[in-house]
This record gives sequence, C-alpha cells and structure tokens, in this order.
Amino acid sequence: MSGGVDSSVAARLLLEQGYDVSPVFMRNWETLDEQSGSGGCEWERDWADVRRVCDEHLGGVKPELVDLSREYWTSVFEPALEGWAAGVTPNPDVTCNQHIKFKVLPDRLLARDASAWIATGHYAQLLPSPLRPAEPALHRAANLAKDQSHYLSTSPLSALRRTLFPLGGFATKDDVRDLARKWGMHTGNKKDSMGICFVGVRKGFSSFLDSYLPPSPGTIETEDGRVVGEHSGLWRYTVGEGARLSGFQQKMFVGRKDAERNVVVVVPKSSPMLRCTTLETSDFRWTSSSHPPPEVHDDAGFTAEAQTRSLPAGALADCVVKLRHDGMLQISLKDPLVGVSPGQTVALYRGSWCFGGGTIARTRTLADVESDDEALSSGRGGR
Repeated sequence: MSGGVDSSVAARLLLEQGYDVSPVFMRNWETLDEQSGSGGCEWERDWADVRRVCDEHLGGVKPELVDLSREYWTSVFEPALEGWAAGVTPNPDVTCNQHIKFKVLPDRLLARDASAWIATGHYAQLLPSPLRPAEPALHRAANLAKDQSHYLSTSPLSALRRTLFPLGGFATKDDVRDLARKWGMHTGNKKDSMGICFVGVRKGFSSFLDSYLPPSPGTIETEDGRVVGEHSGLWRYTVGEGARLSGFQQKMFVGRKDAERNVVVVVPKSSPMLRCTTLETSDFRWTSSSHPPPEVHDDAGFTAEAQTRSLPAGALADCVVKLRHDGMLQISLKDPLVGVSPGQTVALYRGSWCFGGGTIARTRTLADVESDDEALSSGRGGR
C-alpha cells in the first residue's frame, strides 16, 4: 500500500473477496539525507494514510513498514544518476518495479510464506498467454488511459505470476474513487501522485538533481553549430521538450544531447531531428517465460505495437521488430515519434498482451536517414 486511493481500494476489494490481507508499506527514500531534512519527502504522510485506512477500513489490521531505501539507492537511484549525468533519460519508476517492488520486496515477503501472493494497486491485468494459454501473461488494463503495464514490462515474470491486480478490470479511475468514497475512505479525494515521490516539496526535478550531480557546464547550439546559449548540465534537458531560448522567431526544442561534446542541440519543431524512426535496445526482457514470439528470428522481423514515454496515455505505435545478429532488438516505427530518447523504456504489445520491455540504447531519426541518403548519393557511404 502506498497511501493512495488505488492501493487502498485494492486492499479493501481483496478483503471483501475473502482474502487474508497483510498490508505492507514500502519505504524507498531516506529523507534525512536531504538538505531539507525530514520534510523533503511525503513518505511519513503516506505511511499515516496507510495506517488510517487499515484502522478504519481493513478491520484494524496492523500494516508493516519495509525499509528498502538502501536497496533502492543501489539498484535504482545510483544507476539513474549515472544515466542523467551521461545525458540519457532514465525511468526510475520502471527500474524500481523491476528491481525492488517485484524482486527484493516479494523475495523478502514470500520467504516467510511461500503460499502468499503479492497484490498492488497497479492498473494492469494478468490474463492467459497467447503463446501458452495455461500460463499467465502481462496485459494492459481495461482503463487504457491509466494502464501501467508499460511500467511493469521489465519486471520479473516469476514475481508477476504471484501478483494480483484488483484494479485491472476497472473501466475508469472515477469508478475506483467512487468505491473509496462509498466506503468512506479519506484517500478517495487524495490527488494522484505525480513524478518521483522523493522529490517532494522541492522546486523542481532539475534542482533536485543539482544536489547530487556536480555542475557540468556546456554550450547550447543550433543544428549548424551556432552557439546560442550555455547549460549547467545535460540532465536539465530532455529530447523533444521546449528549449526556453530567447532571440528566435519560432519556439526551439531539444533535438539531441551530445554527451561527448557536452552540447545540447536545439531545433525548430519542424526539424527531422525530432522525429525518431528506429530505436534499439540491448536489454529487452520477454515477459512470456523468457521466450520471445518465434517470428522474432525471421529476417523480416514481426509486426507489433510499441509504447514509449513520448506517446499519449493509452496510445501505441505500429512497428516492426527484429532481433539482430549482434543481440540488439531493433524496433522500426511505421510513423516517426517525437521525443524518444535513450534511457527511456520501450514496451512491446500485440493487442492487450505486453510481451516485454527494455531500455532504449540508441535512436535513429529522420535527420540520420537524410544524412545517410546524402552520403550515399555523394559516394561517401552511409553509417
């Protein structure tokens, strides 16, 4: 339980269905490490909400606080810091699910009782696998606008098989809130959490990272190499976002981050540099018994749908997936996407079935395609 409406309703639903519910609150951040002290995070408030829900709506059962802040720092936050410093855009929510919430936590809890199950308030479903109907597989939630299978796409299948998602079949978030209000839960009116919880009351995420990463000043340049500004660190910029520069007749966007030169390249909205055509991942995790669809070995690849952080909620992008001889999974998009960046997570689907996810290692844009075409036509050879 997180202290929010989703996990509150999930726990009450399971209780009403006859399950023996043992609430667990996972603490992932040590706020006393922060300059702002114990007020830097809202975990104490969330913990109080969990206790209140348990006392008033779960029969007075006592919740357990599990402190995984050390594991979170080592497995999630430190690798993310390295990524931000290198100019990529990590997703700590995905790696937290993969390494902590669906690995360390269930390993610890199920060691006490091997017959137990884990349940969460995630919007996702476990339904029969299209490859092996007798086995469960990760599927999108009925509420596509709130679907969180993308964030679970790299989580271990062994843990997902022992997980219940009571909210997966709910059509809307309003239905969940209505249940909470019907039961008189104070969390029914609690706002949804946004972003990474431990940023808390800070002014912004970039300012938060400034306290962990040393200044790394560099230049902001246009595509033709003209210097138009300076930056204090690549982590302050995300591909596809507005660049907040004055002196231009049109709004400029972050088109690329060059970590070798420590340069942020800005382009107008119409630039082909913003339009990703292909992305590659080297750590893709298949959620169906660790086996990909058999067509992945075909030279032509296979058709699927991809989801990245840059897409609107619930949207998928048609693509062709190919497993290359070097072990990289290549995902070629039917229509280019704006704002795709290395470090982000890509999840693959067929309909509602999510058959895996991985970290984007490299991207290729329309600008790269045009550059290669120009090189070939001039006899210089492509990349």
